[in-house]
Amino acid sequence: MAKLEALTSWHSEWKDLRVAVFGLGVSGFSVADTLNELGAKVLVVAEKAEPEYLDLLDVLGLPSLIGENAVNFVGAVDAYDPELVITSPGFKPDSKAIQWASNRGIPIWTDIDLAWRLRDKVGRPADWICITGTNGKTTTVQLVTHILRAAGLRAEACGNIGTPILDSIRNEDGLDVLVVELSSFQLHYLGPIKPFASAVLNIDLDHIDWHGSFEEYQKAKGKIFENVEAACVFNEADPRTMALVEAADVQEGARAISFSTGFPGPSSVGYTDGLLIDNAYSPNRKAKELEFLAEFSDIEQIGVVTKHLLQNIAAAAALVRAFGVPAKAIQMGISSFKLDAHRIELILEKDSVAWIDDSKATNPHAAAASLSSFDSVVWIVGGLLKGVDITPLVEASASRLKAAIVIGLDREPVLAALASKAPDVPVIEIGDGESVMLRAVTAAKSLAGAGDTVLLAPSSASMDQFKDYADRGRQFADAVKLVAGAENG
Repeated sequence: MAKLEALTSWHSEWKDLRVAVFGLGVSGFSVADTLNELGAKVLVVAEKAEPEYLDLLDVLGLPSLIGENAVNFVGAVDAYDPELVITSPGFKPDSKAIQWASNRGIPIWTDIDLAWRLRDKVGRPADWICITGTNGKTTTVQLVTHILRAAGLRAEACGNIGTPILDSIRNEDGLDVLVVELSSFQLHYLGPIKPFASAVLNIDLDHIDWHGSFEEYQKAKGKIFENVEAACVFNEADPRTMALVEAADVQEGARAISFSTGFPGPSSVGYTDGLLIDNAYSPNRKAKELEFLAEFSDIEQIGVVTKHLLQNIAAAAALVRAFGVPAKAIQMGISSFKLDAHRIELILEKDSVAWIDDSKATNPHAAAASLSSFDSVVWIVGGLLKGVDITPLVEASASRLKAAIVIGLDREPVLAALASKAPDVPVIEIGDGESVMLRAVTAAKSLAGAGDTVLLAPSSASMDQFKDYADRGRQFADAVKLVAGAENG
């Protein structure tokens, strides 16, 4: 342990440190590659791996246990006698590998922990702005990064999105800010770091199967506020996020800053009269002079405007204002920003029916944000529920549902929730087999009329019938263009 405690810099003595790296995805390979550059001794353990990463391990000359060898790894890893384990989020706390390390008292890090220690590789370490939440993380991270760049700062999105964080800290040109998306999985394992600013966008039921309970999920999310230097940003509409700020041990001088879709109170960023307003950092806020950051017309350039999007924009503005970004750069950044595909994306509007792809809505909280944005919805829902009860979402959204199309492996709980909480809503079940999405879209077209929105907001993970949420969204878009597009006009 004393040896690890001394490893606080890229320039520390990492040579010959024995490290077992659990996982060989994007982040796992970046860990192995970085440690190899530092001269550490590395053993990679993974249940599966892409051939390209295995080839790269061979080039680096790093030993590995992959597939069946990894499942029965205890003897080999025991013999290796690692001083440190660095795990990918794919390894659950109750997995055999993690339990093995815990029982032997071996410290467990993530790539985030390693990057924090190595952040001084290129000159002055970049400041970290860290973001988590049940939903909206990726959009907010991307927007913060975009605004920072509009202000002339060298910023990069990393962590659970985009560039592996260890690649970011090795950027030869150096960076001013790392905008770090952190999942609850990463936060569960994360040790002490000191972000410049952090945000929890929202908290709702998700990943209960991984964490074991909602309490443990919330506890993991709250770690992002620990040791914050300047600003802890929370959602005024979500008391759970405020509670996490109140429980955090922050650095002296750190402020609690809220965001909302309503008028911003003291120490808040919000909206009034179609304007995004800063009432937290404005130099004249004590004189009750609020600072204008953007107009609604700027926000409309992004895409379909929903309450969820407005919250993400306000959160991003609160974070960059903590970093001193001027209002003009915020307006420029917002007006030129574009959402990724599959995030409340308008695919087609024809015959007064809007077809919306929100395949990224992989849990009830995200689906609720979509459903609440439209008045009459033909809802395509279902997939892998991840241990989450969809009944409250169905009950809250029943008045907006014109019909529901149920897909996915976990159809029975969805069908039961609809029967119980939305008994008057027509339901079509799409059975297993080929062309699931094409059949779902065809069914939706038969039910949708003028003024309706056909919404793919599955409230579930996608890996039962699709490669990932992006594949699910692409198949939806293709089917919409085929079934409802010009070919049928």
